[in-house]
Amino acid sequence: MTLRIIENAAARKLGPYRMQEVLSHAAAQTAYRMITACPRYAPTPLRALDRVAANAGLAAVWYKDESGRFGIGSFKALGGAYAVARLLQRRVAARLGHEVGVADLVRGGLRDITRTITVTCATDGNHGRSVAAGAQVFGCRCVIFLHRDVSAGREEAIRAFGAEIVRVDGNYDDSVHAATRAAEEHGWEIVSDTSWPGYVDVPRDVMQGYTVMLIEALQQLQTAGARRPTHVFVQGGVGGLAAAVCAHLWEEMGSEGPITVVVEPERADCLYQSALAGRPAPASGDLSTVMAGLSCGEVSTEAWRILCAGARFFVTIDDAPAIAAMRLLASGGAATERIVAGESATAGLAALLAIAPETMLRQQLALGPDSSILLIGSEGATDPALYRELVGDAAGA
Repeated sequence: MTLRIIENAAARKLGPYRMQEVLSHAAAQTAYRMITACPRYAPTPLRALDRVAANAGLAAVWYKDESGRFGIGSFKALGGAYAVARLLQRRVAARLGHEVGVADLVRGGLRDITRTITVTCATDGNHGRSVAAGAQVFGCRCVIFLHRDVSAGREEAIRAFGAEIVRVDGNYDDSVHAATRAAEEHGWEIVSDTSWPGYVDVPRDVMQGYTVMLIEALQQLQTAGARRPTHVFVQGGVGGLAAAVCAHLWEEMGSEGPITVVVEPERADCLYQSALAGRPAPASGDLSTVMAGLSCGEVSTEAWRILCAGARFFVTIDDAPAIAAMRLLASGGAATERIVAGESATAGLAALLAIAPETMLRQQLALGPDSSILLIGSEGATDPALYRELVGDAAGA
């Protein structure tokens, strides 16, 4: 297995968190109140991977299982739909001259305005599904751009929420550029999970929605009488999830915050390359990976602001250990129960399993018998056909 690790010297000693204009506890509480007010809301489970912890010589390994989130099956349900709501609040308020609440949007009395608004984005699957779901709930039009490698199953899952689909003959970054051009041409609203210079407000809302997971996880650890995490292994992609996790735990725990380890596919390593360069840099590979949700070639500039200061390690792995981790969870070999994890959900676990047996790497990451690890199980089987193909008999299929 190919494993690359780079340490970010800037994050060796965390100081006070000072990037509240990007992500903050105050804004997280706003997101938490809005999202938990949804009648379908329920916290996702925090599962103890006791067998992984015992085999790796660690105090605890916790897996935040997002496979059931809002019936969408991914943590993305917290970001895209929330950002759609926030955007519509701003646009409707500007037309009416007064503030409107999410309940006002849901009740449908503002549909004469919302139906004139079109939201759009590019996606590998899960973010677009969340944006489409939000658009359906709040009554606006939705156009989703998909690159050539997005599976037919993921396309149909998005289309089921009433979204129009545009296919792009290119990779994820090509679809982002295509969605941006179309929005400029037609006056559509972009609801992207990645940011760039001059476009930051909506991606901040997307990331802020993700922090609901962290609020839940900290509450669940407290209820279980468990210690807070010393390490968090989190997926890369454009960096939005990793930044939300890093920022929330950093602000919550201050200088005692956990060591953040960001994990990416080796061929979609834009965050690793950015850490090498000390500035945003593109991926070095062709973005081909089974970890479809992490197939991103360019970093989110707002996410990078946080990660370049707060993420301690950047790691890349190949596809094989991610698939092996899926099978381990599905077989019941990680915990007392079987866990359904999609191919983008297991990057953190795969990296942990690769690092744990290596003495020098354990020392470098300060992993030991007192370490408590938090993993983000970012999705379930969001592409059921691919899940069956990859996991097979491990899940009793």
